[in-house]
Amino acid sequence: MAILKDSSDWGCDLHGRDLARRAVSRRGFMKNGALALIGTSVIPAFLHRSVMAEMTTAAANKKKLVVLFQRGAADGLNVVVPYREKNYYSMRPSIAIKPNEVLDLDGFFGLHPALASFKPLYEQGHLAVIHAAGSTDSSRSHFDAQDFMESGTPGIKSTEDGWLNRALADEKTSGKLSPFRAVALGTQVPRTLAGRVPAVAVANVADFSVAGKGQQTSALSNAFQAMYDESTDAVLHGTGQETFEAVKMLKSADPAKYQPAAGVAYPKGGFGNSMKQIAQLMKANLGVEAAFSDIGGWDTHQNQGAATGQLAGRLKEFSEAISAFWRDMGAEAENITLVTMSEFGRTARQNGTGGTDHGHANVMFVLGGQVKGGKVYGKWPGLSDGQLNEGRDLAVTTDFRRVLGEAVYKTLGSKDMERVFPGARVVPGDFLGFA
Repeated sequence: MAILKDSSDWGCDLHGRDLARRAVSRRGFMKNGALALIGTSVIPAFLHRSVMAEMTTAAANKKKLVVLFQRGAADGLNVVVPYREKNYYSMRPSIAIKPNEVLDLDGFFGLHPALASFKPLYEQGHLAVIHAAGSTDSSRSHFDAQDFMESGTPGIKSTEDGWLNRALADEKTSGKLSPFRAVALGTQVPRTLAGRVPAVAVANVADFSVAGKGQQTSALSNAFQAMYDESTDAVLHGTGQETFEAVKMLKSADPAKYQPAAGVAYPKGGFGNSMKQIAQLMKANLGVEAAFSDIGGWDTHQNQGAATGQLAGRLKEFSEAISAFWRDMGAEAENITLVTMSEFGRTARQNGTGGTDHGHANVMFVLGGQVKGGKVYGKWPGLSDGQLNEGRDLAVTTDFRRVLGEAVYKTLGSKDMERVFPGARVVPGDFLGFA
């Protein structure tokens, strides 16, 4: 049984596939500076080490960034509906959201009715919408498109690290750094957080322990002890030290006793649990600056549904989990920025099986205490036949890196956009102005 994951073992996870676990090895300890812990009660006590590092700009300002990936390509046209576009209804005779079902935002766009919990966040000015956003690469491959968006370098497969890790590396630092600075909810560190800044993956906060039991733990302890003591790799020692310290800190926070704020109920399911755990980690003052989670089930090639159905079910869980997180954070939400993304959108026209196929532009949400919400940002390209990308998709008018760049610039204090998004020409003067 492996309790460490190689951060390079990421994948599409489009249909609930679980990637094979690797055996404990030196390579399993560290890859691209990111470590993931997925064991529950097998972390040996000898691995508790103290760690001294540096404090970052975000930590000093109490700023936190949450990045959420909708894996599978969400149908942005039915998420935020351009219900005043006549061609929208002619292209989607059975899956379009009817005008009387849409939750109006500005007289042209409206939310899918399953996103009802987002409406008050928008009206309160905390939620911004960026439509027609996406990648400059035209790939319709889930695997490639996710890779490009998580690396932040569309069309370039050789990039080894993720855009969020580079953003963290660009922060000014001083003082002490938390081993929980970058955390992912899941069994492995995602591509987004791969890089030289250590990142920890947490599968289940409540199950973590700093001491093991039984013969299995004893064997694992011996293996870890030998590998840790015999290694002359300074990076391994440094990164491993921080990760093991994170386990100790998490245990001291007594996660099993966590209770959300009064009146807050997270939806049942994996994503709701992930958002609850992000709130838990942040409220425990463990030094979280950047958190990542994802949610699958968006690949609606058939039986997509309209106001109800498959897509509606995903949107309900998605929005209610985010809304619960927002309420759970209370006053601390003032310093949080949350951004959502998906690898690409879906075709403007429905297909013959009541679904939609792989498309291009999509919609992104940005939620935060400092966000200038209550507005749909970006240039709308239109849905007439002559305006569609390749005659079939919503065209991209906002590079997704402009959105992410503004989020990390204002939240994490990352200033070198060329370092974070090389070759993208993301500059503050081109920001949309939502933060």
